[in-house]
Parts: sequence; C-alpha cells; structure tokens
Amino acid sequence: MKSSFRIALIAASPALIGGHSVQAEMIAAQLSTDGHHVSYIPIDVRFPRGLQWIRRWRYVRTLLNELLYVLSLYRIARADLVHVFSASYWSFLLGPAPAILAGKLLRKPVILHYHSGEADDHLRRWRTIVRPFLLLADEIVVPSSYLERIFAAHGHRARVIPNCIDMSRFQYRERSHPQPRLLSARNLERHYGVHTIIGAFVQLKDRFPEATLTIVGQGSQERALRAMAEDSRVGGIRFLGAVDPAAMPEIYAAADIFVNASVIDNQPVSILEAFAAGLPVVSTSTGDIASMLRGGDAGLLVDAGNIANAVTRLLDEPELSTTIARRGREEAERYTWRRVGAEWNMLYSDLLISGGGEVLVCRR
Repeated sequence: MKSSFRIALIAASPALIGGHSVQAEMIAAQLSTDGHHVSYIPIDVRFPRGLQWIRRWRYVRTLLNELLYVLSLYRIARADLVHVFSASYWSFLLGPAPAILAGKLLRKPVILHYHSGEADDHLRRWRTIVRPFLLLADEIVVPSSYLERIFAAHGHRARVIPNCIDMSRFQYRERSHPQPRLLSARNLERHYGVHTIIGAFVQLKDRFPEATLTIVGQGSQERALRAMAEDSRVGGIRFLGAVDPAAMPEIYAAADIFVNASVIDNQPVSILEAFAAGLPVVSTSTGDIASMLRGGDAGLLVDAGNIANAVTRLLDEPELSTTIARRGREEAERYTWRRVGAEWNMLYSDLLISGGGEVLVCRR
C-alpha cells in the first residue's frame, strides 16, 4: 500500500509569473499525480469583486492581501504537513512567517522551502527577525549546495532538493549551425543584469548585423531597459514582457543561444529550460550556476564583460556549441521529477511516518 499525505503548499499563485510560482505549480501537480492531496494556498489572495478597486492603493492593498492571506491559513488545519515556499526580506515576513506560525500552532510539521539568491544578505541583516522562524521550521530545504553552505554559515542546517523541470514540455533541437538569435528570460531587476546583456548585444551587432535579442520578463527596470535598447539604435531587440509559462517552450525553440548575466542568483529554472530545449548557455557564475554548467563543460562561464566574446565563440565554433548543448541536456536529467520527486516523497515520509508525530495518513 502506498501512503498519501495531505499537503498544504503555500506559495505565489501562477498569476505572479516567476520561478517560485512555476516551481510551486509544477510540484503541486506532480504531488497530486503521485497520489497526495495538495491544498494550494496562494500568498497573493484574489480580492472579492467589490474590493478590486483597492488594488490601486499600494499600501492598502498590501494590508488587505495580508489579512485575507492570514485568514486563508485556516486550511492548514486539514493538512498533515505544511510546505512553504520562501523568498527573502519583506516577502519572507509577509508570506512564510505567518504560515510557519500557523503550522506550528496547529501542530503540523513545517518545511521551509527557501529559494532566494539573496540569502546571505537576508540572514545577516535580518538575523534577529528571521532566526526564530527558521528555528520553528522542522526542515529547511534549499535547491542548491550553494544555499546549503550559506545557511550553514549562519548556523542552520538545510537539506538540498534541486529545482525540477518537466522535460516533456520542451522539444530538444540541436543547433548544428547556431544563428545569432539570443534569448534572455529573467525578470527585469537590476541584479539579473539584463542591461549587461543589452550592452553585449550592441557589441555583437558590429560582427553580426542580423543578430536578434528576445527579452522575456517584467520588473522595476523595464522602462530603463527599453530606453537603453532604443538609445542603442542597433535594432533587433524585442521585449515580450511577462509570458505565460505554457508559451515558453515555443520561445526557447525560436532562439539559438541563451544568455544570462545575473550578479545575484541561485539555481535559475530558465537555465534548466534552456538545457531541455537544446540551447547552449552563456552565463556568469553567480550562485549555483557554475555547478549547473559543470564548471564550464555544459555551458560557457564568463565575466559580465565577456558575454559578447563568448557568444561569438559559439557562433564561430558550432561543434563546441553542439557539445555543450548536449551536456546541458544531460545535466537537465538530474532535475526531472523522477529524481527530485523521490527526494520530496522521502522527506514527507521522514517527517510524517518516521518522525512518529500525530499524523493522519491516508492509504491507497
């Protein structure tokens, strides 16, 4: 007989397009397929129809969202276990912190699933506020050894379970003769370095006038980045804004090289998606990226100022491009649910069965 558990999964809803919501939605779907009963509790609550106007008022909408979110946590009472996705800074206090408290008040095991590449700064500067919540969690899970080391340096043990990717969504295509069709798929925030990618693209246009750059994402830097692209006067740059995850495979398929220039990062799902689609990757080595790219064997690791040179090398050496794309595809296999899901199921069992807590376990 296979055990199934009732899991309260707390994360951003799919309406907030980003790595966290994509991972949460995928994990929820796969857990359901595995036979678990998943209650998805979004931190961004849908306002009642008569209160939609409040979204025009920044701080008022935050207060109302928090009130409605906290009230929605009553659903934890029907769960066996609480699985909380977490970012950093104020997001941590508004989302994970109330869920951790609710879980412990209701005597449920709590997993804090922490993703932010800003962990070191967050744990150092917010230590007094954050530490009590970290100590309340029964298990801290991070996607990478990079974050595991950071938590250890701050006195907290964390378990590594990588991000996951549904390989079946992406059609692998070898670019035996790659064209200068570049793709960036990171949100438009300063630390993701999209301005650096635009600068590198401007350099490339001298050698490859037919080159194109597609930029997927939204964020606080969008206006400045669009102005930078327009001022460059090189042409060939497209901003697609926020894109539904279901439409991303087609965008990867249309590109030939994936570029990333982040200065703060962890384990980007967009790089895994590029691997799955057969795109060779050029990236800075921030966070866990050097490990994902196998130290340079499954992608080119570069300083921010050398992105244009690395892209040129891939275009001039198509055999190299094909080789690293194949290695990237192999690397992506480590992040499939067949492997990652086994680790989640083992953790749930450890907490709910081996731990001997007062848990109602459903049997199938």
